[in-house]
Amino acid sequence: MRSDGLLPYEFVEEPGKSEVTGHAGLLPYIDLACVLGMLEAADEEIGVCGSQGWKDRDHALSLALLNLAGGECVEDIRMLETDPGICKVFGQAQKYGLSRGERLALEARFRKGRGRTFPSCTRLYEYLNAFHDPAEEEKRVEGQAFIPRKNEHLVGLGKVNKRLTVEVARHAGMREATLDIDAALVETHKDEARYSYKGSKAYQPITTLWAETGLAVWSEFRDGNVPAGHEMLRVVKESIDALPPEIEKIRIRTDSAGYQHDVLKFCATGDGGKRDPIEFTISNDMTEEFRQAAMATVKEDWETLCREGLATGQEWAEVVYVPNAIAFKLSAPQYRYIAIREPLRQGVLPGMDGAQGELDLGIPTIVCEGKAYKISGIVTNIEGDGAEVINWHRKRCGAGEEIHAVMKTDLAGGTLPSGKFGANAAWWGMMVLAYNLHIAMMLLALPGGLKKKRLKRIRFALIDAAGRVVERGRQLYIRLSGGHPALDWLIEMRRKIATLSPCPV
Repeated sequence: MRSDGLLPYEFVEEPGKSEVTGHAGLLPYIDLACVLGMLEAADEEIGVCGSQGWKDRDHALSLALLNLAGGECVEDIRMLETDPGICKVFGQAQKYGLSRGERLALEARFRKGRGRTFPSCTRLYEYLNAFHDPAEEEKRVEGQAFIPRKNEHLVGLGKVNKRLTVEVARHAGMREATLDIDAALVETHKDEARYSYKGSKAYQPITTLWAETGLAVWSEFRDGNVPAGHEMLRVVKESIDALPPEIEKIRIRTDSAGYQHDVLKFCATGDGGKRDPIEFTISNDMTEEFRQAAMATVKEDWETLCREGLATGQEWAEVVYVPNAIAFKLSAPQYRYIAIREPLRQGVLPGMDGAQGELDLGIPTIVCEGKAYKISGIVTNIEGDGAEVINWHRKRCGAGEEIHAVMKTDLAGGTLPSGKFGANAAWWGMMVLAYNLHIAMMLLALPGGLKKKRLKRIRFALIDAAGRVVERGRQLYIRLSGGHPALDWLIEMRRKIATLSPCPV
């Protein structure tokens, strides 16, 4: 031990040209982005960059890698700029898919030459600002929900995400899609942010998740004061349009934010016969009429709700209920309303039950035959056993929260870079792109033992593996320490990526 009480080691700069990478496991993600056509899509769809300077692919891949490496702000790009392994492979990705003439013209894009591999922090901020439309901000009205119209660059970013999703589905052979639509609060202290329903300043992006794959097929950045159900029919339509054309069957699950009769009709009729009907389960509003219908259901009609053969302590029943909104419309579709009740531990004490049999507990309740129950319900157009419908609907519960936690904490979706709405929307969109690139890796190349691990675990075990960078001739070698478990994983990942047919150009 040293005299100052510290252990006997020092931090010093590596002499000479010895090069070490701290993110060896990030390199296969660059491979996968190339093979899935993400870089070409960025150049073709986003359209921020002109004929000079960095290309759109450089910015999109930089921000995706920053997210995957664990960066939280634009300034963290400096960490990647000092990583020789990342820089060398990133330099190859900049040329991927380009013709010989386009490759030769890359250096000519920089009039004063290029002294770095990644765009600078200043340039990345300028790039994000290009997604902001000041004219849209002038349309805001205090106290009203407003979603600024996306400019062409933000629309293009959505198209890049769609093209990535289509490629992943093509390689995975997917033919069915269950869409789970959910919103999440991203709390912030920015002056430009609006107050959310929780009383704090926040943004509230809404995302559509493809349950069978984990992909985020569609996402929209929103102010915190915009309700989750705002323009829900448009959300449903755009989410469906974002799916690959090969999808043969679509299902939709949402919470009560989706309980809107135009949404129900769109799904049940297949947009008035323009497409196949869409099966759905949606949590319905707890109206007084629905509660009365549940209380009027006789005891014999309530069945024990089981999950995987075990009783849940809840009961379900199909109730006779027609909402007032469609009660007198002869052409209105007919749906099934299923009620779920759960006995409360607290019994009914004198004076607790109201005039309509409701307890004042802050949650929806009913009182049947002297017993108090928590009540909930779903509306669906799916036939068959009600218990199976309920259990299928509940598979969405928790999944959305977990994925949003990954987006906001494991990735950089929870730390927004600007007070400009469009710049933050672009930052969120780039994070979604990074998230989907990681999901693509899990589906197509990640070793089986890592597939169910959360991103922060994969980052610890794989992405942050250290390696020495050695270049011989035209071949680059990343040397990991002997016995490192990530070595076999990385070799297997690259082998699987090599078998994927590149995106058709």
